[in-house]
Amino acid sequence: MTPDKSLDLGLNVDPRPLTPNEQLPHRKVIRSWTQPFASKNMAWGLFLIALDFVILGALLFGTVHFYAWWAKLIFALLAGFWIGRIFVIGHDLCHQAYFKSRKMNHFFGRICFLPSVSPYSLWDVGHNVVHHGYTNLKDVDFVWQPKSPEEYKAMSSGRKFLERIYRSGLGSGIYYIIEIWWKKMMFPSKKEMPTQRKIFFWDSLLCAAFGLAWAGVVVWAAYATGQSVLTLLFFSWFLPLLMWFYMIGFVVYVHHTHTKITWHDDKKEWAAAQPFVSTTVHLTFNYNMGSLVHHIFEHTAHHVDMSIPLYHLKSAQAKLEHILPERIVIQPFSWGWYFRTAGACKLYDYKNKVWTDFDGNPITKHQV
Repeated sequence: MTPDKSLDLGLNVDPRPLTPNEQLPHRKVIRSWTQPFASKNMAWGLFLIALDFVILGALLFGTVHFYAWWAKLIFALLAGFWIGRIFVIGHDLCHQAYFKSRKMNHFFGRICFLPSVSPYSLWDVGHNVVHHGYTNLKDVDFVWQPKSPEEYKAMSSGRKFLERIYRSGLGSGIYYIIEIWWKKMMFPSKKEMPTQRKIFFWDSLLCAAFGLAWAGVVVWAAYATGQSVLTLLFFSWFLPLLMWFYMIGFVVYVHHTHTKITWHDDKKEWAAAQPFVSTTVHLTFNYNMGSLVHHIFEHTAHHVDMSIPLYHLKSAQAKLEHILPERIVIQPFSWGWYFRTAGACKLYDYKNKVWTDFDGNPITKHQV
């Protein structure tokens, strides 16, 4: 029996489902519904960490061992995907969701962030404090924050071009590399990170050193096996990281970009909207494919209670959707839906609470 299945009985003791027009209770009350799912299983957590690192090592070995370009490509893309799986574990550790000891969470969290070259302490501030503390509040939550038509109009032609790439449906990785990883996480300037701490520098240095050491091992492997250095660097280092950057850019985009998801530019209005329920999307997949990324798409439950380990998120999400029918945005995934959303959600009219195109025209029904 998996840890998740062992808690499915929590559905039998739910309070009655609330009707769509009833006022939402306080966050503490909603969080109390999911508290049984916040239990930690240290042995299971260590097993998941070890398993995913072993699989990642095997995939990276495959990019070196197999000489056919198509085999290298498959192993490289899978390695990038597995970096994402390990990052999700690190993300949970950063939320103190795996172990009772904060030191253990921090220690293993830093290790799990290394393959994605992501500084742990800077992610902690940007994600835990800013994103979770002020989800979808303009000028505070900076991740995939949509520009208003007025802001877009005032941009330079070069910045407009970049914005169009970001929101094209094909630019999620480019967005994440430039706007999040480079500006906010790798030795960020005082402008990007007004509060400067020594740990930010040391975590950035640790990740930079790891990334360079990884590249160095690949160069050594190329000489040892008689392969092209550039070819092996591409398949064993660059492509896995690029796959990871596209994966995280995509995941964060679909979590908080939807025609039914609202953004706010007024803090009082934002607080009244119960943002931990109304600003996230539960993306569902056929054949339980969401489990391949450790249930990170059961995102409403995660925003209600960040201490829920990934292996309990599915049951916690089911409980919330049972009690709060029609309150949570549930979206079956398809590439057609994704590109329609990317085509419709370009800018955001904060006054009228509606997504618009780059000309400021509100979205229409046929677009979604």
